Amino acid sequence: MTALENPARRADGPGRPPRRVPFPVVDEVSRHCLQEAEPETVHIEVHLPGALDEDRLRAAFGEALRRHPRILVREARGPWYRRRYEWELTEGPDVEVVTFPRPAPGALERARERALRDAPPLTASPPVRLEVVTGPEAGGAGSVLVLTINHTALDGPACLRVLATAAELYGGRDNAPAAPPTRAPAAPAPAAATDLPSPWATPARVAQGSPEPATDARPRPGAAGPVPGNGLLVAELPVPRRPKGAPFTVNDQLMVATALMIAHWNREHGAAPKPLRITMPVDDRPRDMSMPIGNGTRLVEVPFGAAELTPLLDAGATPERIHALLRRTSDRTRALKALSRPQLGHGATLLTAPVLPVTLRAAVTRGLRRAAAPWTSTTLLSNIGRIPYALDFGDAGAATAVWFSAPARMPRGLTVTTASTAGRLHLALRWSRTLLGPGDGARLRDLFERYLHTTEEDSGR
Repeated sequence: MTALENPARRADGPGRPPRRVPFPVVDEVSRHCLQEAEPETVHIEVHLPGALDEDRLRAAFGEALRRHPRILVREARGPWYRRRYEWELTEGPDVEVVTFPRPAPGALERARERALRDAPPLTASPPVRLEVVTGPEAGGAGSVLVLTINHTALDGPACLRVLATAAELYGGRDNAPAAPPTRAPAAPAPAAATDLPSPWATPARVAQGSPEPATDARPRPGAAGPVPGNGLLVAELPVPRRPKGAPFTVNDQLMVATALMIAHWNREHGAAPKPLRITMPVDDRPRDMSMPIGNGTRLVEVPFGAAELTPLLDAGATPERIHALLRRTSDRTRALKALSRPQLGHGATLLTAPVLPVTLRAAVTRGLRRAAAPWTSTTLLSNIGRIPYALDFGDAGAATAVWFSAPARMPRGLTVTTASTAGRLHLALRWSRTLLGPGDGARLRDLFERYLHTTEEDSGR
């Protein structure tokens, strides 16, 4: 039984409190480390070609919430000495979840900013917000759904499953998940790299760029430094081609492009070459109606040695060298995905054991997180992959683009999130505004696109 499948403590009957579910490990660690300056939100953006009816969408989304009741939760109150945080399962939403802001210039940009800045509160059910942007910002007759998720409660794939249910209820068309793509049989492994960093070595950090300065419109209380919070850049690229029969996946190509992007960026900014570690979420949940709702991914870290990245920058990125790195990356990701381990590792499971009151565990967790900051991975690459649902809203049409973005708190300060729809790759770069600015985001996008293109070269397998 996984953490997401823990049975609720039943309290049925008149006058009895709602059913409760103890916080799983991931939820508790996130709850301990919340920061107002950099909220833990997941942003999902779905573009539709047609207009949505307000009443029908509210009804469909409300029914979808009830069909996935694990999303209808709020944090239960409790004394300081309690040993667990608990979710209360509610019969319906406490607040209006779906809103339609008035069409106006810049409406989509403001909705994105809210998604990065304002987390839905954990004290109201559900911890999700859906804004529908219409008008010129949505391509004229189209609509853009901007979902904001409090990541302490659930993740992007789980919320997307709920949205697929809403699409089916709204449009009356099948939104069953498509079969996942197959991976080519494993080829004989190449010689292991000898320059992989020790797991105890401190990985490279993303080099400081040009953070956005505070202005009168967005002051930073108590200081005249950078604007707090996250910035975001979204882009649409072609899905990279793979040589026929290649042993690596598109995810491996994205991993290599991310590693080379950061290595190049750091070299441009005078940082000495260092090994990189890239956190990769792995999600083994089914995508149908049985999908457990909550935070269901486990995190693994993919290492890259400085000596295997630096020679591949600029003209050194020959097809032969890139292909060799892709083969090594494929072996690493395949082995990491096969590992059986808790979502955040054994240490987090021990740390969240309900022995001490949650207030004391929270203080210990925050202290350990600060102490372990130098060993935090360089960045996070979350590849949602091909969107498994049509997200067909009937007369409003099926999704033409879907973007996700993951939180980008320091010390990482940068996350890369990708998804694909209709043969297009939807890339979101999200960064801490204390580390990078909009111009830096544009440069990183260009580097990512450049190195992703090098992974398409057929080097003669």
